[in-house]
Amino acid sequence: MKKLGIIGGSGLYDIEGFEFIEEVTVNTGYGDTSDKYRVYSYKDMQFYFMNRHGRKHSIPPHKVNYRANIAGFKELEVDTIISITATGGINSKYKPGDIIIPDDAIDTTSGREHTFFVSGSLHHIDFTEPFCPRLRGVIENAATSAEVDFERSGTYICTNGPRLETKGEIKAFSRLGADLVGMTAFPEAPLAREMELCYANISIITNYAAGTTNSKLTADEVVEEMGRAGENLKEIFSMIPVYFSTDRNCDCPNALNGTKINK
Repeated sequence: MKKLGIIGGSGLYDIEGFEFIEEVTVNTGYGDTSDKYRVYSYKDMQFYFMNRHGRKHSIPPHKVNYRANIAGFKELEVDTIISITATGGINSKYKPGDIIIPDDAIDTTSGREHTFFVSGSLHHIDFTEPFCPRLRGVIENAATSAEVDFERSGTYICTNGPRLETKGEIKAFSRLGADLVGMTAFPEAPLAREMELCYANISIITNYAAGTTNSKLTADEVVEEMGRAGENLKEIFSMIPVYFSTDRNCDCPNALNGTKINK
């Protein structure tokens, strides 16, 4: 049976239209996961869904137990994860509702548990490509077949939150080459790499970033825009089984090779 993990962000708390199978609790040794893993079935795949912020969105981005969530997928033998994030559009060509499949990222977070290797074996993983190119290709093919418009590249910059950014920060991020801004891709993405899992991101532009519009930024518009994007995401997910393979012909399964620093 093919397995795919999905991590839902702000405004995406369920997978509608798929057959619900069960809820699974996983004890990982890293504390509690954000929620139970909800298992859905569609075609010849099982989808393991995790609410990043909890079912009632009670966990802010800087307090998410990213290590437990990622380790839980590993325990469930789910080796491929698609992360869904709500983001602000920095690039002027983006507008609310746009779907981006980022190919690069910048991390500005601090104070988060960002590695599994804190003692004993220490590893420095390569993160030249933060998102699995094989999985990105699967998502791109699924979106194309579903006739959902998307951008196939972009640089995601991750901030600590929970506040939104200042206009000065957004101006600086733009000069760094960032196209969109969110609060949750880090340390989620590198933790997945440390577990040798395939990980890619689908970002929904839910608002214009600070200073790029005269409108006040609100949480309401984030949730509303994610709700409107739900149908497009469902269409993409429904086409994933057509292109998904258990053959992981990428570097992710061997991500720890040659990375151990203490011999």
